[in-house]
Amino acid sequence: MIKALSAASFALTAMTGLALADEAPNLVTIVTEENPQTQLMAMVLTMQAAQQGAAPHILLCGPAGDIALKDAPESAVAPQPPKGMSPQGLMTKIMGMPGAKVEVCAIYLPARGQGADMLLDGITVAKPGAMATAVLDADASMNF
Repeated sequence: MIKALSAASFALTAMTGLALADEAPNLVTIVTEENPQTQLMAMVLTMQAAQQGAAPHILLCGPAGDIALKDAPESAVAPQPPKGMSPQGLMTKIMGMPGAKVEVCAIYLPARGQGADMLLDGITVAKPGAMATAVLDADASMNF
């Protein structure tokens, strides 16, 4: 299972992609971890990369998919130190950025017995083929 991200390797990968690309590079962030601190850190690094010109594409799978729900668990919406942000709160800010996309894994909702109407507005269900293309994009940086 993909866990948390390595901040150092992410930063190096993201900066290399930004330095070499003439246009905005794509950043694919895949979050599966249920720990809200890990979820928030993934969003913090995604936001930092987006502010530096990357087009963020977030894929939420397993327990991390819960932050995409309209009726999200307390852990997804509770403010965390030091800035009082929550995983869902920062994710929704990222969603408003140019080129941003947030999706849940294709099997997330069926596994819960729920439909797409349970998701926050603007969040969609990933199509496996399209997600594979995004991950394989030579210009994409990855953030796990």
